[in-house]
Amino acid sequence: MPPATEQACFEAGIKFGSLYHQFAGTPVSPDSTRSLETAMAEAIENQPFCESVTVAIDDDRVADAIDHDSGYTELTGSLMTVEMQIQYEGVTAQTRMEMEDGYPLMKLVAVDEAGE
Repeated sequence: MPPATEQACFEAGIKFGSLYHQFAGTPVSPDSTRSLETAMAEAIENQPFCESVTVAIDDDRVADAIDHDSGYTELTGSLMTVEMQIQYEGVTAQTRMEMEDGYPLMKLVAVDEAGE
């Protein structure tokens, strides 16, 4: 079995993959961003070892991405910032997804073992 630190980081990766690939392409409009943020966070928080999830969808970027008369666009990484905290056997992994050079990257921000 891998050490708890590696397992916590692995769990964080699983959560990000699930969040991004489950919700990418979801129709979103400036009127639906808050409810979609909540749905995304609550869905991922159901998974084991997930302490907290924060999803922030940028209303201005959503509005700018709407390029037809239907009033919505598809959710992509460029429209949101996500932070997660995963706890596994005394290890906390803090993560963040943000855009870097036009691509949504999921980053490990910090890993803390109990007592550090």
